[in-house]
This record gives sequence, structure tokens and C-alpha cells, in this order.
Amino acid sequence: MGLRKSLVVVAALATAALVQAPAQGQERGVTVFHGATVIVGDGRPPIENASLVVEGARLLQVGPSAQVRAPVGARRVDLAGKTVMPMLIDAHVHTSATAEALTEDLKRRPTWGVSTVMSMGTDPFTVLPMRARAIPGAARYFSAGRGITRPEPGRTTVPFWINTEADARAAVNELAGQKVDLVKVWVDDRGGMFPKVTPPLYTAVIDEAHKHQLRVSAHIFTLEDGKGLLRAGLDALAHGVRDRDVDDEFLAMVRARPNLVLNPNLPARGVRTDLSWLAGGLPAAELQRLEAENTDRPAAVQEPYLLQARNLAKMSAAGVKVVLGTDGNTPWQAHVEMEDMVLAGMTPMQVIVASTRNGAEFLRIADAGTLEAGKSADFIVLDANPLADIKNTRRMSAVYLRGEAIKPANAR
Repeated sequence: MGLRKSLVVVAALATAALVQAPAQGQERGVTVFHGATVIVGDGRPPIENASLVVEGARLLQVGPSAQVRAPVGARRVDLAGKTVMPMLIDAHVHTSATAEALTEDLKRRPTWGVSTVMSMGTDPFTVLPMRARAIPGAARYFSAGRGITRPEPGRTTVPFWINTEADARAAVNELAGQKVDLVKVWVDDRGGMFPKVTPPLYTAVIDEAHKHQLRVSAHIFTLEDGKGLLRAGLDALAHGVRDRDVDDEFLAMVRARPNLVLNPNLPARGVRTDLSWLAGGLPAAELQRLEAENTDRPAAVQEPYLLQARNLAKMSAAGVKVVLGTDGNTPWQAHVEMEDMVLAGMTPMQVIVASTRNGAEFLRIADAGTLEAGKSADFIVLDANPLADIKNTRRMSAVYLRGEAIKPANAR
């Protein structure tokens, strides 16, 4: 082969190699989302004209676009005019009791912008191994396993039914053996239907749990029980006080406990609301059923919300750490709860922090809850800013869970 022909062949091979070799950013699977307003999730002012650099499941950089440096050849996604915020964390749900049904629950949550759930006390031990499974496209799953209550015939038999302090300690020891994420205790007589967990019983639950480095969250109804549980060392309230307005003594107790967490779980407001945002995300028959129930209720039905809203506002003002919880298995309910929390007196930013960073801290998740370098790429792309109107969390144009795009359930 002549020299000239050899040089031609070498040049052709080199050109082919350049064409086939991916650029640096493409090789690393890097994507730059640029031009959006970014709500970090920790309460700081939003970053205007921001960029998020994502590699695989992780955030590499988050900041003003002018300061972000992405690898050459990275894929670019223009989000001008959009708002980006962390995915939501629902810290109080009751998921399905079989592995198959639970998997479906966890896969539905991200389509509504929820990255993580904490199931609070109605899980048989058979589903707890699901916590360790990495299910593509599914929300993270935390669980309190089997909660603790007094005998409640006719209700679920999953929780431990206790009558003595020995029963209480034995239940906690079994929960510790299952490595639950939290201990849940119900302190409620259900309107006089059942005996209530007494102070000696819940004190034994809390004491034994703390021996195992487990925190305790309590379902409460009355102010008196709330005070008693705080005196016993309770870590979290799974509901706010629901029988009367909280008093100065209770608020002083709250202020003295900076690590206390409140999961308000507000009741329905009892007023007709716009459900059009659910269209496309639900079967027509289900949406029709919801619309049939969507009516204005008498003042007596609305009062429970008003009472609990007042108590939430007082506790938030007292500095208690608030987290989001929906107390059910409705995947879109987090957005309703966020609106209810704002109407109760919290600011949109406070509610967003409660629904993201605070939830992550409560569940002890180090790599989620805020949009910062090194954290999981779990974020929602919104068509409008929820700081202007919290209902804008429902206007999802895209969802990214661990860096993977998931189509929102209600996408138009």
C-alpha cells in the first residue's frame, strides 16, 4: 500500500472514531436542566434562572445558570418559565398489606410527585422486607410495622393489642427485632367505643422504645393526652390536638422540646373544591364519584378543620417542626393537604419545607428532601410557582425520580 493511500486510511479511521465516540457529558449520562426557578426546599429564597446538573440518579450541581459548569456535550433541557422543587415526602400513610398491592401503591406515588412514604402502624411484618427493595419507578417505603393500641374488636387486628405494661414492652421488643423505622401508638378511645392506652401503658411504650433507640409517634385526640405524652418523652405527634384549642401550657411544653415533630393530618374542610386537576389522572368513574361527594357541608362538619387549623397555626408559630402527612392511601392527597396547611395559616414556603426537607429529616434520609449537590435527583417540574399559589404543585409538567423521568398522572 502506498504512503498516500495509507494516510488516507488512517485519516478515515480517525474520523470514524471521532464520530462514534460520545462527547464527555454524554458518556457520563449528564443532563443539564436550565432556565427554571428552583425552590431548594430548605426555606431559602428560590434561585432564579437556575440550572440543575444530573448524572444518573444524582444531582451534581444546583445553582444560578451563570455559575454552573457542566461537562462538554451534556444533554440540555430548557425549563425556561418553569419552577422546579423537590419531590414530596408523605410521612403518614397507610399502604396496602400485601407485597403486590404495596408495589402498586409505591409506583403510583411518584406519578403524583411523591418520592417517599412512611406507613404508620398497619403493616404486617410480611411486607417489611419491601423497605430494602429498589423498585424502579417506585417511591421509597418506610414503615412503623405493627402499631400499638388497646383491644379494638371490629377494627384492624394488625396492631398489637395491649392491656399491661408487660404487653407494651413486649410489643416494642418485637418491633425492635423487626428494625421498624418508628414506633406508632394510638391513644384514642374512638369516641368512647374502646378502652384507651393509659399513661402507664404509653410511658412503658416510650421508655422501651428509647432503650432501643427508636422514636415514638402517637395518634392523639385530646389536649390532655397530648400533654401526658409529651411529659412521657414522646418524639412526634401523628395528629394535632382535636378536642379543643391548645392552651399556653401545651405551647410552652412544645417550645421546650425543639426536636418534637408534628404531623397535623388535617381533616377535610367540608367545602366544595375544584377537582378538575385530577382529570386524566383518575378513571372517569372514580372522578365522578369524587365529584358527587364534593359538596359544601354544614358548619358543624367544617368545625373540626377550623379547630385543627387554629392549633396548627399556633404550633407552627411556636416553632414546632411540621411535616406533611395524609393518613390514608390516596396518592394525590399530599397536594390537598398542602393547600389545607396554607389555609390554616402557614406560608407556602413553610408548607413546602414541611413537605420536603422536614420530612426527609424526620425519616432520617440524608440524600433527599432538598435540591443540592450530591443528593438524589428527585424533583418536580411545575408550570407555575407554588410560592405564588400552593395549588400550583398540582400543575406538574414532569417528574424525575432518581434522575429518571416519570410521566405525571394528571399530565395534559
